[in-house]
Amino acid sequence: MEFIFGLTVLGFASLATVFLLLIVAGVAAAFGVSFGTVFLNGLWALAIPPAVILYGWLIGRNQVAVNHVEIVSEHVPASFDGYRIVHISDMHLRSFKSRGKALEKIVDRVNAENPDLIAFTGDLVTTHPLEISPHADVLGRFRAKDGVVSVMGNHDYCPYNDWSSEQEMLDAVDTVRVWERRLGWKLLDDTHIDIARQGTEKVDTISVIGVENISAMRQFATHGDLQKAMEGTGGDFRILLSHDPTHWRAEVLGKTDIGLTLSGHTHNAQCRFFGLEPSRLVFRENSGLYSEKTAYGRQYLYVNDGLGETMFPARIGVPSEITVITLSASEGTRNK
Repeated sequence: MEFIFGLTVLGFASLATVFLLLIVAGVAAAFGVSFGTVFLNGLWALAIPPAVILYGWLIGRNQVAVNHVEIVSEHVPASFDGYRIVHISDMHLRSFKSRGKALEKIVDRVNAENPDLIAFTGDLVTTHPLEISPHADVLGRFRAKDGVVSVMGNHDYCPYNDWSSEQEMLDAVDTVRVWERRLGWKLLDDTHIDIARQGTEKVDTISVIGVENISAMRQFATHGDLQKAMEGTGGDFRILLSHDPTHWRAEVLGKTDIGLTLSGHTHNAQCRFFGLEPSRLVFRENSGLYSEKTAYGRQYLYVNDGLGETMFPARIGVPSEITVITLSASEGTRNK
């Protein structure tokens, strides 16, 4: 499928290049310059689309950006001031089928950040749980003081494979879950964990909530239950792991007191041209940090660009992303 999609992208890009050449040649002709000469001399531009795609396949997909983000909130307890969360997403392990060394380097770079917590926001696989076993030893090497927490993404429900029955697909989903737990990750299927630190006067707590995939878009199935996941949370500051960023505006922002939501899913379309991001045509929150002031205070969303690829095996202007999020207590909270 990736090959067919890649050819389709190349075809559209080539047609767009020809169209631009026709416009340029037409404008030149209006000023007395030969239409044919301008058009023929400009045909070299047809080499640009395949060259860009080739770059994205050979080089772009192997580049990794480590982005540092600070989240300041009056709800972050003083004892969690400086708490470091490494956020990763969308591994799509089929992307690393012949690139095991690239995945090892990613794991090493995550561990080098000395995180308190590693948060994975879904899409471990692309189509099948068989993608996991060749990389299990590497994935089991993630290290953080409070461990690795994860949620399911839309691909983790394995809907994009040709299964012989629905039961076979359900068994595949169970296998994905079993693998994540076998790796030592805490899979948060509509559940949460509370993390405690001893404060100066009391035990401070933050809650990390995880939901199964929830989307505001029809083409992506919703499986999760946010209210169920939040039941019994005791944290002063709440963090939500939700794969699809459309969930934030649909059910979180201004409707709950969740201070920070971590998502992935979009990959930022795996391409950015001169600052233009095609994924903005589909997702209102497509990449990076967003925040809005509500009755619950300032609420944040971070959308990670992911580590792997789907549809076509290339990244053009959008490197794989490791996000280091540092929680910071507000000045007033620190002085309490």
